[in-house]
Amino acid sequence: MSIKEISLSGRKKVVSNKEMTFLERMYLLAIFKGLGITIKHFFRKKATIQFPEQVRTMSPVYRGQHMLKRDEQGRENCTACGLCALSCPAEAITMKAAERKADEKHLYREEKYAEIYEINMLRCIFCGLCEEACPKDAIYLTISKELVPANYNREDFIFGKDKLVMPLEIAVRNTQPQNAN
Repeated sequence: MSIKEISLSGRKKVVSNKEMTFLERMYLLAIFKGLGITIKHFFRKKATIQFPEQVRTMSPVYRGQHMLKRDEQGRENCTACGLCALSCPAEAITMKAAERKADEKHLYREEKYAEIYEINMLRCIFCGLCEEACPKDAIYLTISKELVPANYNREDFIFGKDKLVMPLEIAVRNTQPQNAN
């Protein structure tokens, strides 16, 4: 048996190489331990699900797809301040600001709006920091169970305003008073 002292940043560690027993040299104990673990996992409940037929239950804090909100008159809330793009750790958000024209008062709330607003879903990590940084509550991650759809082209994962802005029907439905039963 050999004993060595190894110095690691001022601390000494004693390492010993003891003789292996006959069973340890045959590796039978290690093989049986591995087989025991395999058999234990063989009889456990399977973790996989058959996706189209079975739907996995989502966490209560699940963050779904991004959506740009509208107000009660159907105007976009985003004022193109850029705080969401600055707070994004993955740098997935790009935007270009423009000034509202006189005939566009029914489309935008403020004088400035996001002419181009894009989120690269391949880069997005769904952290929700863009949602927290927005002073106008213009962007939020939906609670719906929709996932980012699969696709073969990288360009299809860049979501523009056509995919991100809340549909007008939903904005109007959200502002309607609910009937109390």
